[in-house]
Amino acid sequence: MVSVTGENLTIERVEAVARRGEEVDRLDAEVVSRLKASRSWVDRALAEDAAPVYGVTTGFGPLAQVRIAPDQTRQLSRNLVLSSVVGVGPPLGEDIVRAMMLIRVNTFAKGFSGVRLELVDTLRDMLNKGVTPYVPAKGSLGASGDLAPLASIAAVLSKGEHPEDEDYSGRAWYQGELVSGQEAMDRAGIPRLVLEAKEGLGLTNGTNFMVAAAALGLRDAQRLLRHAEIAAATSFEALLGLTAALDERLQQANGQPGQIQTANNLRRLLAGSRLVDSMPERVQDAYSLRCTPQVIGPIRDMLTFLEQRVTDALNAATDNPLLFGEGQVISGGNFHGQGPALWLDTLSISIAQLGTISERRVFRMTTPELSEGLPSMLVETSGIDSGLMMPQYTAAALVSDNKTLAHPDSVDTIPSSGNQEDHVSMGANAARHAMEILENVRQVIAIELLTAAQAIDLRPDGPTRLGKGTAAAYREIRKRVSRVDHDRPLSPDMEALAQLIDSDTVIEAAEQAIGGEL
Repeated sequence: MVSVTGENLTIERVEAVARRGEEVDRLDAEVVSRLKASRSWVDRALAEDAAPVYGVTTGFGPLAQVRIAPDQTRQLSRNLVLSSVVGVGPPLGEDIVRAMMLIRVNTFAKGFSGVRLELVDTLRDMLNKGVTPYVPAKGSLGASGDLAPLASIAAVLSKGEHPEDEDYSGRAWYQGELVSGQEAMDRAGIPRLVLEAKEGLGLTNGTNFMVAAAALGLRDAQRLLRHAEIAAATSFEALLGLTAALDERLQQANGQPGQIQTANNLRRLLAGSRLVDSMPERVQDAYSLRCTPQVIGPIRDMLTFLEQRVTDALNAATDNPLLFGEGQVISGGNFHGQGPALWLDTLSISIAQLGTISERRVFRMTTPELSEGLPSMLVETSGIDSGLMMPQYTAAALVSDNKTLAHPDSVDTIPSSGNQEDHVSMGANAARHAMEILENVRQVIAIELLTAAQAIDLRPDGPTRLGKGTAAAYREIRKRVSRVDHDRPLSPDMEALAQLIDSDTVIEAAEQAIGGEL
């Protein structure tokens, strides 16, 4: 089980719960004590009718000057959830929603939110029993938190105070079926809660969609980068590249750690190759080969930077107000998503470049004037057969799509909430665009693997002349797709290799062959 303390959440643990269904352990005694202490202060403040506390005994946003009576605070929490269910568009992936829920549990575990233990346990039970709310992808400005996405989660687990109240419960997946939130919770045996004071705000204020997308997106990006290096090495051989550009002294002279590591990985993958350096009359290769370390390396550096930022965000308290000690209530702006927006834009721009340089190598392999003797479109009967002409079209379309998607959302802002929220991050848009770019690049790298394997087959004794790491990768590719001798639909081949990327099988085979991690 994954333990949650408010301080120990990692990207690996998020992926384990979100994608592999690992369960979340019961909160330990220290966390329970923090939660109860925080909640007891809220209860006392209501009982004593103390000074107004934002979102507890006041309205929200520009309505903060409206005082709410203690006996209306339950309705206030419920109304906030209902009024924030404004999401539109297709749903977020179940893994993203599960990640959001786990991050929210971790936020509450810090003890600054004033919510009940029962609420935290309900979210934990939903994760462990597989109740995943249906959350529309669009509608968050990325400030005041991801209100609309989080409200769709809150609607499933909460209900009105009185039996005659409206009982909207949203929708949720349970055991592979999309049903009403009420039915999903009933079938899982999880009671829905009447929210107490502060709990509606606690459930909806926070950067959870942005940070969940950043965490899972970063893990996907790290996976794609290693596949991109394998694909680049295989294309290096298919194009009879010159390994002088990978020389360790050259990399050290530039002093960039990501570049040094990428070049080292390429050298290890290509060790023993009899295809590279087989045309000594050439002086140097095109940039898409020669500059591979200088392009992929900085992306490595960016992912290293982002991992620390995102890990810190996983363990942050991002709702408002926060409760510190006895009666220390501070209103602030930890829910503002400018940081996650910038990180997600950085992720998008970085990963888009993996696809851009990959497509350039695909183009070179299919173009006889650039491919060092390979047949046009990588088929021996070119003319009657179009070979791998069309996958390059798809790759070109995807990388061009990425150029639009990678325009930074974090530079945009539109005032909202009566100009109380006069600067917003647009980080939720950055999250959606990053996820789309990652999917596009996944497909582009699959196309490069398909193309490089085809090109290797067209070199005399090509498969037997591969390096240690690339030979292992080639064998895994050929287990999924066969050589293209005559035209056939290639979408199934491309999807098979995209799924191969998801499995990490190529990485594992290459690492075993070279005797170390990439």
